[in-house]
Amino acid sequence: MQVIRGLHNLRETHRGCVATIGNFDGVHRGHRAILEQCREQASRLGVPVTVVVFEPQPREFFAGDQAPPRLTRLREKVRLLGECGVEYVLCLPFNEALRSLTAEAFIDRVLIEGLGVRHLVVGDDFRFGCDRRGDFHLLTAVGESSGFGVEHTRTFTLDDERVSSTRVRTLLASGNFAGAARMLGRPYRLSGRVVADQKLGRTIGVPTANLPLLPLPLALRGVYAVVAELPNGTARAGVANIGWRPTVGSHRPVLEVHLFDFDGELYGERLAVTPCAKLRGEIKFDDFAALKRQIAADLRRAQRYFVEHPLSMGDHTLFLASAPLAREAATFDSSAELPADHDDG
Repeated sequence: MQVIRGLHNLRETHRGCVATIGNFDGVHRGHRAILEQCREQASRLGVPVTVVVFEPQPREFFAGDQAPPRLTRLREKVRLLGECGVEYVLCLPFNEALRSLTAEAFIDRVLIEGLGVRHLVVGDDFRFGCDRRGDFHLLTAVGESSGFGVEHTRTFTLDDERVSSTRVRTLLASGNFAGAARMLGRPYRLSGRVVADQKLGRTIGVPTANLPLLPLPLALRGVYAVVAELPNGTARAGVANIGWRPTVGSHRPVLEVHLFDFDGELYGERLAVTPCAKLRGEIKFDDFAALKRQIAADLRRAQRYFVEHPLSMGDHTLFLASAPLAREAATFDSSAELPADHDDG
């Protein structure tokens, strides 16, 4: 797997491929079906599979804070794409220069001159170019004249429901981690590197590993029973807060994880954290004493969850809740009632 950042870093060895274009946010089972299409064609042609993605994602560029929450950071997305047999990821900066390209210019510069694409797999509702003239029919016409094939993606459904990033976000926001895992093909998780922070948790006997999150809308906000995978591969149950910490203040969102029965040092290490059940929403308390009392209650509820659904340390088997554990306190979920995202692929 190789990540190519920008058209200027394309080399002759990258030319000649089966390509697909999209956000691939979450790399869910629908995305995996698309990548299987690509692998079938790549095997027939004897060429690699290349996925074209954008940073920031187009909806983030245009909508800013109103864009749908991300399911995966670029690092995690690349890892998951590699697991699906993708050889190259071409990451294009979505900026004014790219946004201003006409559909024909995008095809010429990216697909023909840049990648020398042999076959393209895209959704039949895919639109691109500053004039929005780029669509499946234009790609097919240009492909016929330029020597590359074009096919539309197969729709992947579960129980007659289309699998999409939008649907995964909705399930996560509602605390249905079992349903989200079914759509993703794996439990949803967040990952990052542990950094030093205010260390307020230590003052009340609840030390936390703090993982900074991107300053973007969050797919999850609140307090959760979680399982964290440590750098040595072992797993620990715990409780985590995801959000902006309104009581103590924060300049950016953070994932704070307290691990049960653990007193090791994690600064600088990478953690993968799997939310298993939602305990409550994010709340601003009147003072730190009230927050401290609520944290004690959160710890008891998370511990009770793992007593009822113990983590199997041998195979890391997880029980994922399909709804919040109890009636939630008032909260704001940035991912609630999102409009359908037609570009969520």
